[in-house]
Formats: sequence, structure tokens, C-alpha cells
Amino acid sequence: MSVTDMVLTPMGLRFGGRRLPCSIGKGGVTARKREGDGATPIGVLRIVGLIYRPDRMARPTRWAHPIGPVDLWSDDVRDPEYNLHVRTPHEFGHEALRRADPLYDLVLLTDWNWPLAVAGRGSAIFLHQWRRPGYPTEGCIAFRRDHLRWIARRAAPGTRLVVSG
Repeated sequence: MSVTDMVLTPMGLRFGGRRLPCSIGKGGVTARKREGDGATPIGVLRIVGLIYRPDRMARPTRWAHPIGPVDLWSDDVRDPEYNLHVRTPHEFGHEALRRADPLYDLVLLTDWNWPLAVAGRGSAIFLHQWRRPGYPTEGCIAFRRDHLRWIARRAAPGTRLVVSG
């Protein structure tokens, strides 16, 4: 591991000389990630993107891209665009990236099962805002809003996220 890695530990995420509390998937961590299992996958993931709500915050970094009203993420294993950013209208199952709640106001995208997704291996492991401390996710890693902004300002494309069991 490198000092520039994000490392998920039982005590939180270690990154940039800090340890930040976070929530993980309701299914815990797993080496056998599957769509809908609610688990956070074990492995070395890389940060591949940063998206944000421009109507709710200023652009956090130069490499961040705005989330628009038609932006979605495909989570339907039948979809030829499974585990990819898609836009409305979209006939397959998906998740809206522009949400009424603040969970996806700022999102770091990882390369879990991306860009050449294996159907059913799980979609979209994001780093995003939590609902509240300790509240589990569907597999993503979630943080306090100010901590997420801190991470986003320091992470870069290619930053490694190490998740162990």
C-alpha cells in the first residue's frame, strides 16, 4: 500500500493522514460481490470520476463533472449499458443520479466492475454522503458531507481504494 491510498478499515477510511468515519454496505464486505447483495466489495478499486450537483454546491475540483436532470446509472443486469452512466429516457432499470435528498450531491466514482461490466457482479460502488452516522448503504461507502468534500479535494483520478476483509 501507498501513503496516497484510501484504506477502508473497521475504524473508518484512512486517507491523507486522517481517519474518517464512514458507512459501508448493509451486507458488510465480501469477496463475492453480486448485484443487490448490499455488500461492499473486497479489492483494490480506483477512483475514476467525480460528479456533483451544481445547483447545490460549487465545482469541488477541476476534474469534477456536473450531474444534470437526465443523468442516471444503469443497475439492470439485462441492460447492454449495465453499470454505466446513462441518460433519460432509459428503458432498463436505473438509479437517478440527481436525487431529492443530498446523498449524491457529490460522488466519487470507482472502477468496480467498470467499464466492461460482468452482468450480475454488482454495479456502481460510489463514495457519497451518508444518511446519518452508521446507517448502511447498498454497497457504497458513505461519509459526512464535509469529510466527503475533503476527500474529493485530495483524491485524483487513479487514487486507489483498498477494501480488505
